[in-house]
Parts: sequence; C-alpha cells; structure tokens
Amino acid sequence: MVTRCGVIGHPVEHSLSPAIHRAAYAALGLDWAYDRHDVAPGGVRSFIAGLDASWRGLSATMPHKEDLIAEGTPDEIVTVTGAANTWVRTADGPIVRNTDVPGFGIACRAHGVEEIGSAVLVGNGATARSSLVALAKLGARTVTVLARTPGRAADLVTLGAGLGVAVPVVGLGGEVVAADVVVSTVPVAGSAPVAEALAAAAPVVFDAVYDPWPTPLAEAGAASGRLVLNGLDLLAGQAVDQVRWMTGETVTFELLRGAASEALAAR
Repeated sequence: MVTRCGVIGHPVEHSLSPAIHRAAYAALGLDWAYDRHDVAPGGVRSFIAGLDASWRGLSATMPHKEDLIAEGTPDEIVTVTGAANTWVRTADGPIVRNTDVPGFGIACRAHGVEEIGSAVLVGNGATARSSLVALAKLGARTVTVLARTPGRAADLVTLGAGLGVAVPVVGLGGEVVAADVVVSTVPVAGSAPVAEALAAAAPVVFDAVYDPWPTPLAEAGAASGRLVLNGLDLLAGQAVDQVRWMTGETVTFELLRGAASEALAAR
C-alpha cells in the first residue's frame, strides 16, 4: 500500500507543494504519493473523515488553516497563532502543527539572517500572525504593523503582548519606521503603493508573495541593494518541518527551495 500525503486548499491548482514534497520523497528514497485536493470552505472535517489507512499527512493552505485546528492535537504554536497548516496521522492519534512559524526562521537563517531586533509587518491575517510569532522567536521586541484598517490588527497587538513584543499599529500608507526587516503578508495590490517606502525602511525585505514575481516591493528592495526573500523561501522553509513531521526524516531547505523554483519556472 502506497503511503499518501497531499495538500488541501480552495483554490489549490496553483500549489507548488506537490513538487516540493515529491522532491523530498525522491531524496529520501520514499515511494510515497503527494497530490493536490480541492476542498471547499468548511469541508475539511468531511475530507479527513474519508481518508483511508494509506494516508499519513496533509498540508493545508487557505482557507483551511483555522478549520484544521479542530482535526488533531495542537501544540503551543498552533494555539498561539490560531492557525495550523499541517495534519499528521500518528500512532497516538492525529496532530496538527503550524510549520509557517519555524519555516520563517529556517528561511531567514538560510539567507544569513540570524537575529532580528525590530520589524515592520504589513497585513493582519493568518500569515501575519505566524510571522509575528516567528519574528519574536528571532528576537524582535518591536514589530510595527501596517494595516489597511488598523482596528482589525487588535488581535496582533494582543498576540504581541503575550510574546513580550510591542506592536504599534499604523494605517497602510502612513509613516514607515526604520527596522531590521520588512515583512509583507498582503497581495501585490496592497504593498505596491508603498513599495519604495517599505524597501527604504530595512536592509532585509521579505515578501510572502512568489507569483507574480518580482513584485513591486521586491523590485524596490533590489534597486536599493536590500536582501530580498520571497514566498518561495517561506514555502520551502515551512515544508522542511512538514516533511519531518510526516516522514520522520530531514531534508535541506536548499533542496526544497530549488524544487519550488524549478516548478514555478516550468509554468
């Protein structure tokens, strides 16, 4: 019986996860299957209930990161962020994890960014919550949030307080303070109008978007001589821990980043 894993989302046909996980399986000598599965909003529970014994794990993309929490035993990171992107069937029952948080750190360290004291964070959704926790783990003590509607960032302020991180909130388009890193978790349309100001604020620019690429923020960062990371770095970083949770084995960030880049270029 072939061991099966896959990614669920809606839409999901754009996902690069199959290329990434299949590259990991090839490197590990595992004859496993990994495919995309379009699951409509609210359909996570019924989809998991229908999985047979051949299934080991699932990656989850939007809009399922909150619903997935109820489908297994969470750890502290899942509880704190209110998001899970990984489901794994174990001998003791299913578990859910958020590998976006360690994945952010893996991606940063792979590019030589070992410690962060301050950051500017654009956005206030699930990826922003995970990014805030990751930034705190890298040492950030002040994370200025830029949000189109500042009042909707209240959860980030509360989350920051629990992490010992000050989280001032500024309207998107307001003054951008200097920091060690700028992290954008919003679509291109959200960051483009303030791309130059964001790129000027920090020596490191991390744009969670990878398609289309380069984004205006990435172009502004490159033009200013900044170190620019993108969504492929985050995707590969979070997959390092997903593969570990699902297979019990470790693969390198570089292997998965290369697989993601090749798959995107082949489109």
